[in-house]
Amino acid sequence: MLFNSVEYFIFLAGIGIAYFVLPYRLRIWLLLAGSYCFYMWWRWEYGFLLLGITLVNYVCARLIAAARRTRTRKWWLACGVISSLGVLGAFKYFNFVNDTVRHILRVADIDYGFSGFGILLPIGISFFTFQALGYTIDVYRGAYAAERHFGRFAVYVSFFPQLVAGPIERAGHLLAQFKRENHFDVARLSEGGKLIAWGLFKKVVIADNLAVYVDRVYGTPDLYSGSTLLLATYFFAFQIYCDFSGYSDIAVGSARILGYDLMQNFRLPYLATSIRDFWKRWHVSLSSWFADYLYLPLGGNRVLPARWIFNIFTVFVLSGLWHGASWTFVVWGGLHACYYLAEVLAGKVNRRVWGVKGLPSLLTRWLRILLTFHLVVLAWVFFRARTLADAFLILGRIFTDATSRLYLGPSQMVTLVSICLILLLIVVQLLQMRGLVVLHSGRPRMPSIVRWVGYLGILHGIALLSKGSNEFIYFQF
Repeated sequence: MLFNSVEYFIFLAGIGIAYFVLPYRLRIWLLLAGSYCFYMWWRWEYGFLLLGITLVNYVCARLIAAARRTRTRKWWLACGVISSLGVLGAFKYFNFVNDTVRHILRVADIDYGFSGFGILLPIGISFFTFQALGYTIDVYRGAYAAERHFGRFAVYVSFFPQLVAGPIERAGHLLAQFKRENHFDVARLSEGGKLIAWGLFKKVVIADNLAVYVDRVYGTPDLYSGSTLLLATYFFAFQIYCDFSGYSDIAVGSARILGYDLMQNFRLPYLATSIRDFWKRWHVSLSSWFADYLYLPLGGNRVLPARWIFNIFTVFVLSGLWHGASWTFVVWGGLHACYYLAEVLAGKVNRRVWGVKGLPSLLTRWLRILLTFHLVVLAWVFFRARTLADAFLILGRIFTDATSRLYLGPSQMVTLVSICLILLLIVVQLLQMRGLVVLHSGRPRMPSIVRWVGYLGILHGIALLSKGSNEFIYFQF
């Protein structure tokens, strides 16, 4: 069931009421049953896949904790890693590798007839696989004790608010919360409800209205001018942000109502002043996961320069592949690696450029924000394009045909409303940056009358401008 559906809110209300009515010892089993019902709503067969990933990591972590010899601990860690990544690879990457091999052989005039398997990618498999795997690695490192209660661990892997699109939680943060008894709290209900409303507004009002234009233009990019493709690319930048951060807000809000705190996955990423800063703000749970479980084990920046460059490219390219089994995602990840490396290697030059004597610091900050934003937008072309050929066609026309006639979409009114919604989002984010609008934590600073006008405006917008129950973009990952 989708977060932006009536069924989900009926489900959430039912789980919430039952959760606080039941005795503490039964609540974990209610959450487990509810989470599996939520996941199996799409395809019941994939509930067994979720259970399999859970069992493998539960058993391997227990065996790691019980083993006395380092060699034995490494063996069980390898079993957990290979099993989890093997399942992820089989479902998500087999056809990609198979197609790549087939095309290479075709160039060599070698007949290779196998076209792959017609497997439907299990929803959210990358998210819950990484979450379970991170726990096993933490147990091996001694950062977290192996969980003995299977039901508690199973809920940690399958907790429905963040099961299919994150945030990717750590055992030390989320699993530990399942060990405490929560009581109904009106304040948490209010906080959670506000987050859900704002997340729903970003998804069904902003992202879904932008999608009307983006889907039309990116579906057949060869039919449109450079100016149209440029507008569609800007629209997609805000669409994907509102779609994914909207999901995260609903997830955090749903968990908060039940008494649990999920990590904040987005921290105003389009106000980042550098690519490094952007990745500290965008999809924070995934960025930190790759940093802790891949970048640092590879040696991080405590290695020779050539190895450090290799580490950076490895992390960003694998991050791209995590998002999807396509060469467009590989290029997207590689492009961000180039951004990151250029930024670090040219650090001294950057400081000279941005530290020009007499240039106001506020102006410097906004120049950096604008540059970072446009570098990110450029990379989004590869993320959204169906093929590399489409991506290069789009970029070529943007840079050579940007002044041609602009297409205003299948509905000019929807396009104009979308532009106004983007401006509204920017205003809200600027107020967040100044601390005047508080969404995740902290005391509100706006007068109550202003806040209530905002709440009513959000609900009114959802009622009037919703485009229906469209899937979230990151469900495919």
